[in-house]
Amino acid sequence: MRIGVFGGSFDPVHYGHLLMAEQCREQAKLDQVLFLPSAISPFKDGGPAASDKDRLEMLGLALAGHTPFQVLPLEIERGGVSYTVETVETLARQNPDSELYLLMGADTLTRFADWKEPATICSLAVPLIVNRPGSKPIDLEILAPFASSGQMEQIRQQTLQTMQIDISSSDIRLRTRQSRSVRYMLPRAVEKYIETKKLYQDK
Repeated sequence: MRIGVFGGSFDPVHYGHLLMAEQCREQAKLDQVLFLPSAISPFKDGGPAASDKDRLEMLGLALAGHTPFQVLPLEIERGGVSYTVETVETLARQNPDSELYLLMGADTLTRFADWKEPATICSLAVPLIVNRPGSKPIDLEILAPFASSGQMEQIRQQTLQTMQIDISSSDIRLRTRQSRSVRYMLPRAVEKYIETKKLYQDK
């Protein structure tokens, strides 16, 4: 089985996340994409704005009915700072007969050298780098110090050009706080959940 690993705060999940995951699933022929909301990101100040429970609920609403997509609360259950290396080590143990692919945007790739144990990550999961059409070429040599020549060739073959839409969770939170529309930026069920739970409002 080919499993995509998609981590992030998902605070909240939106159509940009979903479109990227679906295009990766299709183009890389993934059997499954696991959405793993982080407990605490090592690259962000403070924790998520929404609670762990709310982020999981919103992901569940967003992914409902699309069986290749699954929510996995592994990092939330582990707690503390969410390190990708610990996540892929666990997934590799749990899925010994599967191939793991780590979904990464081109912007995320530029910080890869600062991640915890990047070489171990590359040995357990193939980085699946996503770039948008018309953007400058991705510098895959960032990965060269951490991956073998064979792994680098596989990474080059798996690099994807995907359609992306310019939506961010931070903008959705700001719009919600300012009572501005977020319609068509995220699934309607997630939008209604935010509205009902009064998430992202000033305290």
